[in-house]
Amino acid sequence: MGRMLPIGIQDFEKLRHDGYVYVDKTSYVHRIASISTPFFLIRPRRFGKSLLVSTLKYYLAGRRDLFEGLAIEKLVGEVPGAWEGSPVFHLDFDGANYAEDRLEDVLGTQLARWERDLGLERVAVGLGDRFYDVLCAAHAQTNKRCAVLVDEYDKPLLDAMGNPAVLERNRAILKGFFSVIKKADAHLRTVFITGVTKFSKVSIFSDLNNLRDISLSAEFAGMCGITEEELVSTFGPELEAFARAKRMDGETCLSALREKYDGYCFHPDGPFVSRVLAGDESPVDLERDGDVRLNTRVYNPYSLLNALTELRLGSWWFGTGTPTFLVRRLREEAFDPRKLVDETIYATEARLSDYRIDDPDIVPLLYQAGYLTIKAHDEHADEYVLAVPNAEVEFGMLGQLIPTYAPGYGSLRGTDVLTLRRHVEAGDTDGIRRVLTALFASIPYTQGNDPFEHYFQAVIWLVFTLLGQYVRCELHTASGRIDCVVETRSCVYIFEFKRDGTTVEALDQIEERGYAAAFEADARRLYLVGCVFDSQTRQLVGWEVHARDEVLGDLPVSGLT
Repeated sequence: MGRMLPIGIQDFEKLRHDGYVYVDKTSYVHRIASISTPFFLIRPRRFGKSLLVSTLKYYLAGRRDLFEGLAIEKLVGEVPGAWEGSPVFHLDFDGANYAEDRLEDVLGTQLARWERDLGLERVAVGLGDRFYDVLCAAHAQTNKRCAVLVDEYDKPLLDAMGNPAVLERNRAILKGFFSVIKKADAHLRTVFITGVTKFSKVSIFSDLNNLRDISLSAEFAGMCGITEEELVSTFGPELEAFARAKRMDGETCLSALREKYDGYCFHPDGPFVSRVLAGDESPVDLERDGDVRLNTRVYNPYSLLNALTELRLGSWWFGTGTPTFLVRRLREEAFDPRKLVDETIYATEARLSDYRIDDPDIVPLLYQAGYLTIKAHDEHADEYVLAVPNAEVEFGMLGQLIPTYAPGYGSLRGTDVLTLRRHVEAGDTDGIRRVLTALFASIPYTQGNDPFEHYFQAVIWLVFTLLGQYVRCELHTASGRIDCVVETRSCVYIFEFKRDGTTVEALDQIEERGYAAAFEADARRLYLVGCVFDSQTRQLVGWEVHARDEVLGDLPVSGLT
């Protein structure tokens, strides 16, 4: 039986007692607990925030037995009283659906438990005032300042985004409840708040102006997620097993995991600055470290641990579901999916750190939710370059978006990318045509201005980009370049797409511009495909295929007029 990896384990005590493998993040916990400033952190879902909060909770409670052999044990040392516990008030908002459950009832129930534990007679009426009384009483009874730990603070807002009335009520409740944290400063030792998004001008942020947002801090860049150094040093046996199962050498194995799950960056200078802050005085190789400083990356921990357990490169993060609020926002803003992959996205730090519910700019939300990440930083201009972090996110996100553009995708028989892949690998051009025809026939006709100016290009781009998971697929739309080349072990396809044109024009362009020249000596079957779409009806109205090989020469395969 192999070692147990902590997939979905959010309780630090359970992790340690049951013998799960642990990536030691306790040096970060020690630093958080050593600074009295209230902290705030945003990270994508399934990135280890809850386990981090739990680890901090047990440390602040003085559970030394759980930290034997970890980095924090050496950092704390034998200072008298260092492991004496403090009162800890842990709020986890992840246990309810706030579109249905009343936030005030959830908070009231938790406050009642704390009041009962402290033997406190309820005097105040408001939720915030009751919370303040709890903190004061705990400090007075123990002579220890309190810790307040809040996990997923924004869930009551995200759950209610489809209901403006509930959203506004939840926003007001959170604002009143958390406003007491600043008032209770004399009674607090540590405050740590996490979430997926940072909502501007709502909830905790207008009153908690002493809150330190470490979401883009180099000092804490590796606090959530798994660095490659941690992967290699902690999961050696699992990496060896994965490589054997995939018949790969060690470097090829790492490369496959890196492409699929790595790439998240929460500060471009993270590791270098963290070494300096930790007092690491080892010599700096500027040429080597220059690359590291612009490529601070961590793996998605949930997907990586699942892959190492199941010995396959699955889409684990997306398997848990894409947040409905995000897909809804993308649809509402008529977001062009090609921007995620084909365009460079720039943002300032202020833009990344701030998200307003009524803001049409979707980029901050995509970054905070983990669908975009930092690829480079121009310090002089204070400008970040953003991109999709890895293959899992790219293909998972596009797979979630395509039903928005072509409602028939996957819901009609034979209209998914796996069916298309089988047709492509078999050289079945009629099958390819049927899939594309069904997809475009499923698009509802709209009157007036179309929010997607190049709607058919967007759908084609989505379909063939997703196909690129399984075969080599390069899609170009700029003038003078091949629209799409798809390669399998036995076939090569050159597609030319025309809107409101003819198949003759499409095939003539392939011939006149010599698109097939690069494949003249290729032994594989070559297909030249001319496709025509009608922009008014959004239908595939023209389809003509020429097959070319060494024996038959040019051969018309199929046509549609």
